[in-house]
Amino acid sequence: MLNVLVVSSIVKLLLVRAYRSTDFEVHRNWLAITYSLPISEWYYEKTSEWTLDYPPFFAWFERCLATFAPLADEKMLQVDNLNYASENTVLFQRLTVIVSELVLYWAILRYRRSFGSKYVHWVIAGSIFLHPGFLIYNGFLYGILLHSIVEMKKRRYLLSGFLFAALLNFKHIYLYMAPAYFVYLLKAYCFQPIPTPTENGHADRQAYANVSRFSLANFVKLGATVAAVFAISLGPFVYMGQIPQLLSRLFPFTRGLCHAYWAPNFWALYAGADRVLIIIGKRLGWSLNQDALGSMTRGFVGDTKFAVLPQVDAIHTLIITVIAQLIPLQLLWRKPTFNNFLTSLVLCGFASFLFGWHVHEKAILLILIPYSLMAANTKAHLRIFIILSASGIYSLFPLLFHSAETPIKTIFTLTWFLIVLPSLARTLHTPLRAVLHPLEYLYLVGLVVLQLYTDVLHTVIFGTGKLEFLPLMMISIYTALGVCYGWVRLMVGYLNGTI
Repeated sequence: MLNVLVVSSIVKLLLVRAYRSTDFEVHRNWLAITYSLPISEWYYEKTSEWTLDYPPFFAWFERCLATFAPLADEKMLQVDNLNYASENTVLFQRLTVIVSELVLYWAILRYRRSFGSKYVHWVIAGSIFLHPGFLIYNGFLYGILLHSIVEMKKRRYLLSGFLFAALLNFKHIYLYMAPAYFVYLLKAYCFQPIPTPTENGHADRQAYANVSRFSLANFVKLGATVAAVFAISLGPFVYMGQIPQLLSRLFPFTRGLCHAYWAPNFWALYAGADRVLIIIGKRLGWSLNQDALGSMTRGFVGDTKFAVLPQVDAIHTLIITVIAQLIPLQLLWRKPTFNNFLTSLVLCGFASFLFGWHVHEKAILLILIPYSLMAANTKAHLRIFIILSASGIYSLFPLLFHSAETPIKTIFTLTWFLIVLPSLARTLHTPLRAVLHPLEYLYLVGLVVLQLYTDVLHTVIFGTGKLEFLPLMMISIYTALGVCYGWVRLMVGYLNGTI
């Protein structure tokens, strides 16, 4: 695995000057806030539009990084120095990403040892660490998630729960996965199996599914572990009476249903359908919501309205998400195996991504990374993995929007696919061409055509600066079809017992 680390580091070092993600200024500002201001002002500061909106553990992580920032350029730590991007500042942020991702590297090393040292696990581990999504987003927090999953595999339930609770206090988006953790830890750790005597007098440990008893001691230990993590994280803000302010930053429900660039989920399809119905409605003389005619294509946050279809409120998304999560969770409760936990974990993330309120496009990695662990389980898993990876990774392309970045993201992604997919197919003893249905291959070809249109043909047809949101809308809708398709196939296969 050392060669994977070396390749990843070299690629990222070569790209230091090549591109900059949209989160660069966000984290520069957070470095400045946590370094220059007392903790009592962290979640009130609003000089920049990129206010601190991550939980306290991540704020402290930024504070730790900021300790070393003056060695590079102290000006980056000035709160009012907006959009500051000196060469040393860029280099500092690049290097801290590479160093922090050693947590992910350590996690995949432990994954290989825990899941076996077979070729397939080497491929999966390498595919995760070199995932194209990590060209845009830091893999540090996914390292903590994988550490927690490894501990769950080893049946070290308390340590797994501890790590996941810590992860929630680094980034609350992982709440998407919390229901799967809750159900599995409750059933696997807090309900102890009662061995059933067999004819020869020995205990049959496989018969615990229907014979178990609740362990109050384990429940208390688990609850105390999780509570301790949250107490350490939130305690200072409880003392200062800032919990309402903290929660308002973490859960900004005043924002609209869709992010400025629509995440490839169900609501992208819903919004796209509304755009089509507007065109039909105008021709047929329908009564339309005039306030909504431009709201969904201006890309404004908090400006989500529909002209034809019913309006969607936060409570509606919550109800749909909970229902979609309860479906796999009931099976996990009845059959609390590690494989079912991993599948339910992915499906819980899926439900929140597809139906949640104001979902960010980067949340697709919450599905793609853990699902990678199951990619080579069966041909059906690999089939879903290909469609999900293609649509999910491509949905992130608009975040690197400069023309000079197109060769970088395209070449790296194609190289990743050309190495990973044949390797996974080989482990299943099946040719890659036999994995997908012809219509699924057609969908993949459509991604190539879409890339050609958004990069070249749109400007040729409409000119520069016209219908700028149309390419983004097309990418969101088309990739949403692939993501939703993957969810349906995984859900049906899981419930039928074929996956």
